[in-house]
Amino acid sequence: MVGNQTMVTEFLLLGFPLGPKMQVLLFGLFSLFYAFTLLGNGAILALSCLDPRLHTPMYFFLSHLAIVDIAYACNTVPRMLLNLLDPALPISFRGCMTQTFLFLTFAHTECLLLVMMSYDRYVAICQPLRYSAIMGWRICIGLVVTSWILGVSLALVHLILLLPLPFCGSQKVNHFFCEILAVLKVACADTHINEVLVLAGAASVLVGPFSSIIVSYAHILGAILKIQSGEGRQKAFSTCSSHLCVVGLFYGTAIVMYIGPQHGDSKEQKKYLLLFHSLFNPMLNPLIYSLRNKEVKCALKRMLIKERTP
Repeated sequence: MVGNQTMVTEFLLLGFPLGPKMQVLLFGLFSLFYAFTLLGNGAILALSCLDPRLHTPMYFFLSHLAIVDIAYACNTVPRMLLNLLDPALPISFRGCMTQTFLFLTFAHTECLLLVMMSYDRYVAICQPLRYSAIMGWRICIGLVVTSWILGVSLALVHLILLLPLPFCGSQKVNHFFCEILAVLKVACADTHINEVLVLAGAASVLVGPFSSIIVSYAHILGAILKIQSGEGRQKAFSTCSSHLCVVGLFYGTAIVMYIGPQHGDSKEQKKYLLLFHSLFNPMLNPLIYSLRNKEVKCALKRMLIKERTP
């Protein structure tokens, strides 16, 4: 078993069972979406850094969400594009393990960042007079650093348990990247403990945080309905609805993928759902925030006017 394990140097990602013409078409389409993801999140990150009016806790968290989304897409999409051009192109063992680790890191970190952002909105709307005192820069930096540390730590636990497993059978991974459950399927050892920990980890970073976000927004909704000013109510709804859309897209797809049933035809369906999760979610996030957030649109206009002015 050990001898066979040392011989494993690469995996073959099966991707999507499509014809050559469809693969070329998807390569062009997904390349366009990938470019939009980088441009959109890059614009959000640039605006948050360069515009002094956006130097607030809300946009500090949003800038880190943009960083995670860029990294999230860069970790999975380029490899998927290469496989669409050459389905027989293998990925090295180290490359596969690295991709698994980074995917888990960014997924866990985004889960926690969305919780921090909901807490920020809760304090801003439900306790506006204490907002500056509660959401100071030291607290904000501490929350973001905690999110990254926990994201890396949780991913590291899964990686430590994954690396010792022997891979002595088929090295064909039925996915478009090295997703942890798909990689576990090609191990020739009992992976029950690994699968239980993936489920437990998913429950800890999905169900708990998602429940806390729902509770926060229940309080936020109550506070918004008490606002007398129509303009103030509209502004609160605008910023919160943007975040709520992003939360719904991210947590909704993640919960279905990792906490829903893991057998039958659902496995193949979840592959396509994960495509939406890893490609379209990062692309839609900046679009949602820019279309529904007046401050972001104004900041973009100011930057464009500044660039045109000699």
